[in-house]
Amino acid sequence: MYRNFECGPLQDQVLNTYRLMHTHQTVEFVKGKISRWAPCSQAQMTVMEALEALDQLVDESDPDVDFPNSFHAYQTAEEIRKVHPSMDWLQLVGLLHDTGKILAVWGEPQWCVVGDTYPVGCRFRDSIVYRDTTFTDNPDLMDPRYSSLYGMYEPNCGLDKVLMSWGHDRYLYNVLKTNECKLPEEALYMIRFHSFYPWHTEGDYMNLCNSKDLQMLQWVKEFNKFDLYTKCKDLPDVKELQPYYQRLIDKYCPGRLRW
Repeated sequence: MYRNFECGPLQDQVLNTYRLMHTHQTVEFVKGKISRWAPCSQAQMTVMEALEALDQLVDESDPDVDFPNSFHAYQTAEEIRKVHPSMDWLQLVGLLHDTGKILAVWGEPQWCVVGDTYPVGCRFRDSIVYRDTTFTDNPDLMDPRYSSLYGMYEPNCGLDKVLMSWGHDRYLYNVLKTNECKLPEEALYMIRFHSFYPWHTEGDYMNLCNSKDLQMLQWVKEFNKFDLYTKCKDLPDVKELQPYYQRLIDKYCPGRLRW
C-alpha cells in the first residue's frame, strides 16, 4: 500500500515534516523562496551531477521508502521506458522530476523541499494530507485575505497564476525554464505539478483551473502512475543505465546548467 500516512515505521518522521511544512509555508514565505532561488545562481552543474547529489538524500516526507532519491529517479524512468519506449522526453521527465530536491543537499530544510504541494493564499482544503492536525499555527489560516475559498485568486484563473507551497517541483521547473531546456510543455507541466496530489489525485482545486490545466491533467495523471508505483527495494544498476540517460540529457538539457 502506497502513501500510507496512518501507520508505519516512518510515520513519526513523515508527520513531523508535514507539521513543519504546514506551519511555516505562508504566502510571504513562498514569495521569499521564489525570490531567493529564481536567479539560479547557486551553482553550475550538469543534470547528471545533480542526480548524483541525490545519493545523499532520503526524503523525510515519503512514507513508502527510505533509500536515496537517486534510485527512485532511475526506477521511475525505467518503468516509463518499458511502457512508452518511443517517448524519450517522458523517460527523461521520470529521471529528472525530483532533482529539485538538491535544495535539501544545499541546506534547505526538507519541509520546504519535499512532500505534497498545495496552494497558499486561499483556504487550505481537506484534501491536503494531515489537514486536520497540522495547520493550527499557520499565520495565514485566519488571515481574511487568504482564508476564503478563493482567497487572493479569481475563479478559474489558471494554476500558472496560483502560488503553490514552495518545494522541488517549482524550483526544478524554474531551472529548466531559465536554462531554456528543450523539453515539451507537457514535460514542464508534469514537473511543476507532479506533487500536487490534492489536485491530480483527489480532484480538488478544480475551481482554480482553466482549460489548459484540465487538458494537462491527463499528462500529470499518466506520470503519477510511474512516480508512485515504481518504488520498491529492488534498486536499479545506475552505472549500467547512465549511458542511455546521458544521451537523453544531451538531447534535451545539455551541458552545465545554472541552478
